[in-house]
Amino acid sequence: MAKYLISFPSAAMQVPEEEMQDVSDDSHAVIEQAKAAGVYVFGGGIDEAVPPVRVSGDGTVAPGGYPWAPTLDGGFLVLEVPGREDAIAWAARVAKSCRCAQELRVFMFDPMS
Repeated sequence: MAKYLISFPSAAMQVPEEEMQDVSDDSHAVIEQAKAAGVYVFGGGIDEAVPPVRVSGDGTVAPGGYPWAPTLDGGFLVLEVPGREDAIAWAARVAKSCRCAQELRVFMFDPMS
């Protein structure tokens, strides 16, 4: 079993305001399906109202993320599934519910995680 990240940036979600409740309901239904299937690990969206900070090893806190990196926002879902085909199928369900394409990435295997 491998862990997969299914995600989208906020700008990808071009949904009219009057459809947002349906999107929310549909995406929550997919999460419930993933939980029922026993593949759900974690999901959520970045709270864009809270600005990021960078924390150094000595505890120093600096405002903002890495200045050279793209903005990290949007929604994320981590699933643990048997293989890539299963992950693609789940990503398609998420894409349909969120009304936008999803990025799919696999986490490297780490025996300690």
